[in-house]
Amino acid sequence: MVRNRRLLLEAATAAFAEHGVEVPIGEIAQRAGLAKGTVFRHFASKEELLAAITLQLLDQLVRAAERLLEAADAEAALREFMTDGVELLAADRAFCEVIGRPSLQHSGVRDTIGVLCVAAEALTARAREQGAVRRDVTGTDVVLLLGGIHQTAAPLLATQPQAWRRYLELALDGLRATDASPLPEPPPDRPHLA
Repeated sequence: MVRNRRLLLEAATAAFAEHGVEVPIGEIAQRAGLAKGTVFRHFASKEELLAAITLQLLDQLVRAAERLLEAADAEAALREFMTDGVELLAADRAFCEVIGRPSLQHSGVRDTIGVLCVAAEALTARAREQGAVRRDVTGTDVVLLLGGIHQTAAPLLATQPQAWRRYLELALDGLRATDASPLPEPPPDRPHLA
């Protein structure tokens, strides 16, 4: 039972990352070496399967943020978190497609996005305290920027798979503590993100 679930998650993660969320359930079952009915014994719907995969990715980002909280250089830690985050998104075609789907309404996904925002805020707060980033930047801003950077570079991924690095640098420059003008709108809070 646990083995079949693991096989399904691995096959679905790979299929969705390569081809997006329109991959048929039958193809996922075939990749896993299981019957199509096995998919539905573990996941009531394709949305539940997508939510499970989204949770894995979000958990990976949360663990990265928590690990980086121990770094002495808060600016380098925030940079590494954002680099790892955008790289993870660039390698997974389905993730940004999923975030706008009903799987986002899955309570586990919403809760984990909240945990991610809290972890990103801790990283960002340390960078603010060290004077490395603007005082008006929040962890939620950082989380939203991860998706924004990926979406900006997404049309180029087929021909320039590393183009996201250019937009990451532009975003990081915008985060730096400089003589920048105050941001015109208040930061979003977590409930609005979810």
